[in-house]
Amino acid sequence: MSAEENKALIRRFFEEIDKGNIEVLDELVAENFIDHVQPSLPVPPGREGLKMAFKMLWDATPGYHQIEDMIAEGDKVVTRLTGHGTHTGSTPGIAPTGNELTLSAIVIHRIANGKIVEHWAEKDMSAFMRQLGVTSTSAQSSRAAP
Repeated sequence: MSAEENKALIRRFFEEIDKGNIEVLDELVAENFIDHVQPSLPVPPGREGLKMAFKMLWDATPGYHQIEDMIAEGDKVVTRLTGHGTHTGSTPGIAPTGNELTLSAIVIHRIANGKIVEHWAEKDMSAFMRQLGVTSTSAQSSRAAP
């Protein structure tokens, strides 16, 4: 696949997730998908685990992804994005807050044979946890003080 075809695949991936269309992952993601991100949800490996994770996240924080930048080279696509959602459902250990959430991330997907086969991501989890009320800005700044 060309770089533009790979980018189109990743755009569709995020569009379908934003619609809550988890079943389309059977078409877009390889069965033996590898997620290199430290798991934060109790799901099995592979495509089925990814589907379970997205379902949990969709149920807890429905929203959408805004693609800020996308770069493709060879079999990899790098996407800088912002996720937007509302914390309306339970997440592990955190009751629904109703808070509006924003999460910035840089995500790398590797594509083979027209499907997503690997995933890496860096996310601003400290800001996300502050938005959920798990940590506070004052607690963060007091730790940074000399």
